[in-house]
Amino acid sequence: MQIVDPYKGAAQLAHLWRRNSIAKKPWQLRWKPVCASTEIELSSWLREKPFKGLTPRAFFAARQTSGKGQYGRHWHSPVGGVWISAAIPISDKTKSPGLLGLAVAVALAHRLERFHIPVQIKWPNDLLVGGRKLAGFLPRLIHRGDTLRLGRIGLGLNVCNRVPRGAIALTEIIDPRHCNQQSWSVEVLYALDEAVDLIAKGNYVCLEAERILWARTIKDPVSGETFLIEGLNNEGALKLSKGVYKTIWNRWPV
Repeated sequence: MQIVDPYKGAAQLAHLWRRNSIAKKPWQLRWKPVCASTEIELSSWLREKPFKGLTPRAFFAARQTSGKGQYGRHWHSPVGGVWISAAIPISDKTKSPGLLGLAVAVALAHRLERFHIPVQIKWPNDLLVGGRKLAGFLPRLIHRGDTLRLGRIGLGLNVCNRVPRGAIALTEIIDPRHCNQQSWSVEVLYALDEAVDLIAKGNYVCLEAERILWARTIKDPVSGETFLIEGLNNEGALKLSKGVYKTIWNRWPV
């Protein structure tokens, strides 16, 4: 296999980022043509050079061989999609990774809606189009003792890659001429920038997420009961009811 300069892709992304007038912040970017997992690469980078200040970082890969999704499930991530792990500065008032995840979901939905894509949020970690998965993300808050140090997001977006059953790529939704992998990598950076600002606006984030929720009822996979979705609380948790009974889901039951 030909070895590709691991920073060539990052330089191209940085150029695209800088030339657009809506870019608000500088980013530190790295890229590889193939890696086991962008999460592993980002962790190594953070050990090598600890996160300080306000400059976010993102590690991209053209392809992952061992990407992980929710509950450690394999994340199908071939060439053609956007596969990224990012470390972002975040307010020390943020208490919930769920709210961080919703802020990312809303911000990325806003970018997709610019292309008239009818995107919906499947709580807590997916974006759907027509009931099929377009994007997924995993948020984490990283603490040192009681101090919140940073937010981490692992994100995958299907652009022009082959997808498994139940998923969808942008090439099936919009003109393929608008489905450039690098351009959508930059769109994801825009979304993450917006998410950093949105995280301080928890009520707005929840209202926006409720606007595009994928369903108004949900079935408990454990009990089989069907609940009405009443909305989201200010930590991004799902508020449910069944008759007079009310409950909160902070994560999907398994």
